[in-house]
Formats: sequence, structure tokens, C-alpha cells
Amino acid sequence: MTDSQGSPQDRSTPAGGNPAAAPGGRTAADVVTPDLVARLTHGVAGTGTTANHTPFTGEKLADLPEATPDDVAAAFERAREAQRGWAATPVQRRAAILLRFHDLLLRRQSEVLDLIQLETGKTRLHAHEEVQSVAVAARHYGRRAHAYLRPKAHTGVVPTLTKVTELRQPRGVIGQIAPWNYPLELSVSDALPAFVAGNAVVMKPDTETALTALWARDLLIEAGLPAAVWQVVLGEGPVVGPAVVAHADYVSFTGSTRTGREVAQGAAARLVGASLELGGKNAMLVLADADLDKAAAGAVRGCFSSAGQLCISIERLYVHDSIADAFLERFAARTKALRLGTALAYGADMGSLVGERQLETVSRHVEEAVAKGARLVAGGRPRPDIGPLFYEPTILDGVEPPMAVCTEETFGPVVSVYRFTDEKEAVRRANATPYGLNASVWSKDGRRGRAVAARLRAGTVNVNEAYAAAYGSVQSPMGGMGDSGLGRRHGSEGILKYTEAQTVAQQRIAPLAPAFGLDDEKYARLMTRSLRALKALRFR
Repeated sequence: MTDSQGSPQDRSTPAGGNPAAAPGGRTAADVVTPDLVARLTHGVAGTGTTANHTPFTGEKLADLPEATPDDVAAAFERAREAQRGWAATPVQRRAAILLRFHDLLLRRQSEVLDLIQLETGKTRLHAHEEVQSVAVAARHYGRRAHAYLRPKAHTGVVPTLTKVTELRQPRGVIGQIAPWNYPLELSVSDALPAFVAGNAVVMKPDTETALTALWARDLLIEAGLPAAVWQVVLGEGPVVGPAVVAHADYVSFTGSTRTGREVAQGAAARLVGASLELGGKNAMLVLADADLDKAAAGAVRGCFSSAGQLCISIERLYVHDSIADAFLERFAARTKALRLGTALAYGADMGSLVGERQLETVSRHVEEAVAKGARLVAGGRPRPDIGPLFYEPTILDGVEPPMAVCTEETFGPVVSVYRFTDEKEAVRRANATPYGLNASVWSKDGRRGRAVAARLRAGTVNVNEAYAAAYGSVQSPMGGMGDSGLGRRHGSEGILKYTEAQTVAQQRIAPLAPAFGLDDEKYARLMTRSLRALKALRFR
């Protein structure tokens, strides 16, 4: 990228250019104090020591306990003992804790916003998306858990004589492995329905973002959750992750498809269930009748929120050929105007990548695409002058196979633009991936947009929005198809997956066997007539 293309980051760092500093000169050391670390890590299992760092500068934030497999086993023992009493607590009391947590979170959000920013490098507004999502999930399951979990009466094999009730029993101790990119949302939001369903949780957050998860645990305990019900173990994924899977009664995992396959294999070997939200190569379709200004603004949010380090962010952009140039002009102008910054304050539009591996992948994908003929429309270079892991929001045009950016998940602020002339062609190309997590369709005609959405192979599809509409609607399930995962979070599936269905059937008056002097043949004739009658009466 040349200066003539307009570097968006020349307008960066709204807090005066002091990395990881907030108004008034606050720094990472002012936020992550020894007292805070001691409070958050109190009772956390670990016989070793590890550390986490801020992407803004690379400096160490805290020394943290590091668990061994034996520490993980001990954490599960403590959780199992606590879970028995927790499961006996009425669901209304468990749900009330979620509602108190909701209020505490909103009241003290500035504390966790600082931690999210320092640990992930994202902007304050993108950090606030996590606060919004967690609050919505806490409110939803706090209000609806009793309805999801209450006993349900079913028609028995012999109406009136067979009384059947479906109960929902907690699975026991949930093993949760949470990623680094959304450390509040993807730790506590997945744990809340598990808790209200009567389970304990042993969670392994990513070490680099562990303070955020530990803060959420501390706040939930303040809201009334028994401390032993939520155990946290920290350490290297290849060491601690398999130990969590080896002891869990059910596994909740969010992360890469490669690791997700390993988690699924480990759970299957023990005959325990698992839900997996994995990778994506999400597509956005801009139809010929789309509002171009709204679509361009939506594309900026969809492609560059949290520097593209969002499982449901947009990496492939399909635009109708008749409006492609006009759309791209608007999209590029908005992208070039984005401000990058490191301040612990609102104002920046995009933050940092989280680690060297992400920066390497982003750089490799962009450099290879350009070398093979793709055109840089915006961005295309790292910005070490702002921070060691910053990379400009980047738009690539003219991308073609076998460029890696076509099919591999970039998980960074890079989007490829493709033109189409026929909607069927656009749907086919959008579906031509093993992934199926999220998609987006833009059209002024809502009915048309929904019709196209229904043909896309993705667990969530947003019409005239990039990702937030579907993800934020927590009464509805959210998850992936194909290589994007198994199971769902949110809604009934998001809580019932943490339960075992139990059927209790009581037979009254007459047994389901010959009785009252009937021999086998007469009983069989009676049952045959009864089955025909039940069908005629439209019993289900």
C-alpha cells in the first residue's frame, strides 16, 4: 500500500498515542495491580507459574497459577463435591444469581472493559460488545431457565393409564475450554446456562486472556454463586486441555476446527457429549438492490470488528457486478477512514491483533495474494509504529484460487471481494466451503433477502446486518454447520445440552401385559383395536 492510497492509521491513537494508556495517564500497571491479581487468582488451581501479556505493547500483565493434569483432576473433584449441593438448589434461586450478576456487570463494566482491552488489544467499543452479549445471556437464562427446565407432561402409550413426565437432570461437571478472542463473552456466557441448569464448571480459559475470565468468576461469586461450583485451571492447551476433556461429563469448546476435532475424539472415546463452535470463512452477499451506504457501513463492522478476530466475522464479500464499483468505492473510503489506537477509552475504530501467529497469518495471506495478482484496495501492511501487532484493515480485489486467502480462515482484518452476476451463482460460491458458521445478505427487499438467506449453508444468517442481529437474539440457537462445529449456544439448545433427559413413566390400573383374564391372543387383539382407535382419534 502506498501513501497515496490513504493510510487509515495516520489518524490513529485518539488517546494521544500513549500505548495502553487511558485519559489521565492510566497504564496497564495501574489497572492490573498486585491486589487485583491476588484477588482474582485466589483459590485457582496450579502448582506452577505462567504469565500473560498485553498485545498493545507486549509487556507482561501478571503472573498466574499454572495447572498440571493432577491439578485439573483435583479441580474436578472439588467441583463434583460442590455440584451435588448446587443441583439441589431450586432453579429459581440459581436463576436469581444470574440476574444479580447482570446488574453487577453493567454497574462495574469499566473494570472489565479495561481488562478486555489490555488482554485482547481490541477497542473499547468492541470490548463493550462482550458486555452487551453477556448481559443479554444472563437476563435471558435468568428469566427463562425455569421454563426450559421445568418437568413436561407427555401422552403415555395408553392415554390416562400411562402418566409420563420428562425431567431435565444436570449432567454434573462441565469441562469448558474458552478462547482468547472474546474472553468475557465466550467464557461466562457459555457457563451461565450450565450453572442455572445445576451443573458445576471446570473452565480452561486461554492464559493470555485469563484475567477477564477470572474477573467474571469473581463477580459471579459476588452475585451468589458458590465459589467451588466454578473452578478455573490455566496452562498450555496441549497439557491442560486434554486433562479437562478426560474428566468432564460434557465438554463445551470454542476454538479452531483442528483442535475441535481432537476435543470431539476425546469426548467420544469417553462417551460424553460435546458442543463445538469452530472456524469459519463467512460470506457477505450484497445484492443488486442493496442500499450501498448501509451495506458499506455493515461490511466495515462485519470485517473489522475486533480486528477481524471474530469467529462470525466476514472474510468473503460477494457483490453484484452492477453495483460492485460503487459499493467498493464507499467501502474503501470507510475503511481508509478507520482510526487505530491503543487507548483504554472510546474513540478508536480498530485495535490490535492478539499475537505473533495471527500477524504472521494475516501478512502471509495478503502478501501471497498480492504476489499472485490480487489488488490492494485498502490497507495491506503492519503498523509497528502503533503497536507490535497492529495491521491495517485490508481489502483485496481480484482474489482467485489457489490463493490461501480464498479458502483458509485468516482471522484478521482482511476481506476478499468477488463479483457475481447471478444470485444462484453467488449462493453456490458462498456455500463452496467446508465451513458454515455465519453469513450476511444485503437487500432493500426483506423478503428477497430472507429467501437468499435460507439457501445459504450457515448456522446463522443476517439480513441487512453482518453478525450482531442473529448472535444477539439469544432466544434463537447459534452455531455452525460442517467444519464450523457441533451443537448450539443460546435458546433452548444452549441450556438443554447441559442436561440429561429423563423419562419417568407411571403405569396405572392395568399393566401393559395380559391381565383381567385375557390370554395372549385376546390381549393382542385388544391392543390391535386400541392402536387403530388411537390413530383414528389422531393421537400422536
